[in-house]
Amino acid sequence: MTEEITTELACKELVEIVTDYLERTLPERDRARFEAHILTCPPCREYVEEMRTTLRLTGRLTVESISTSARDELLRAFRRMKA
Repeated sequence: MTEEITTELACKELVEIVTDYLERTLPERDRARFEAHILTCPPCREYVEEMRTTLRLTGRLTVESISTSARDELLRAFRRMKA
């Protein structure tokens, strides 16, 4: 018997792992859950496309290309999101 994908992916979880998905670093099991979710959730599918477009238009940022103040501000924002 083949192993079933354990649980459906919640929209909030998708937002948290979208970067790993786009960078192709998600484990295969999580990638399958991610792709199953975007097939059935139009808002998340749109979000993933927006992220792809943002990456394509802005290119890849490096640590060196971000000012210290901008980096600190981003880190504070991410910490607030997780709280």
